[in-house]
Amino acid sequence: MDTLAQWTQVLVVASVMAAFALAEWTTGRLFPAEATREDKRLDLVAIFILPGVTGSVLLASGAVSQWLVPGWRDALSGWSWWQMLALLLLADDFTQYLWHRLSHTSLMWPLHRAHHSAAYMSVRIVYRNNLLYYALMPGLWLSGLMLHLGFGWVYVVYSIIKMTVIMGAHCAIRWDEGLYSRPWLRPLAWLIERTISTPATHFAHHALVQDDGIGHYTGNYGNLLFVWDMLLGTARITRRYPPAYGLQDDRRHGPEHWLTQLTFPLRRSQRAETVFGRGSHRPLD
Repeated sequence: MDTLAQWTQVLVVASVMAAFALAEWTTGRLFPAEATREDKRLDLVAIFILPGVTGSVLLASGAVSQWLVPGWRDALSGWSWWQMLALLLLADDFTQYLWHRLSHTSLMWPLHRAHHSAAYMSVRIVYRNNLLYYALMPGLWLSGLMLHLGFGWVYVVYSIIKMTVIMGAHCAIRWDEGLYSRPWLRPLAWLIERTISTPATHFAHHALVQDDGIGHYTGNYGNLLFVWDMLLGTARITRRYPPAYGLQDDRRHGPEHWLTQLTFPLRRSQRAETVFGRGSHRPLD
């Protein structure tokens, strides 16, 4: 990916995030009362540091690809945009669905716990995860290979669309409510909510509880496409929003230290639980 494409991606994604943040700020939702001191520190790191981790993984993947298969450079640059898009959806978005789903098992939960420890929904938690969650993400490494193969500007447009959908699904401003409240828009709502992640479906994934008919933290794993949840039986669509978000153990014991959430297992939990993530994991396995 050339320098112009790289900077275009960075600047447009940053602008989209700033637009969502501005919308939350003007409606008094960017600084939720539920945010603790640990939340504020973790959110700041997530916004300003973790996007650099994802970019570093892409660069590292490109360098590894150049080293291992230099002859593949731009080998698929002659593909049509829709062929590239189809491969990106499988190599990046579908593998991220699987990675996300795996992250809700005891094995991987400590790397994803930070994303769910926020007791609020906001664009500020989009990147909020453990460092290793992104450093090991298969979709990012495969995306670096796709760039090596010549996907260039198609990847830039794809990544901008994907991040816009993801940010919209986390944003405190529930843009999909307007689709549900207008009868003439309900057919469009039916199509959209089964195709991409929306606030209603993704907020359910962040719910504090799962037994109220709304929360669904054992499903709704999709990032860009909700289609994967529909196909693999992990979807729940209610067109309602949970009354509370976050983790049960944080309600009992207080918030986990922000640096532990960010760098586990390099920094271990200071809580009474012997293994970070076991006591905090809701009953998923």
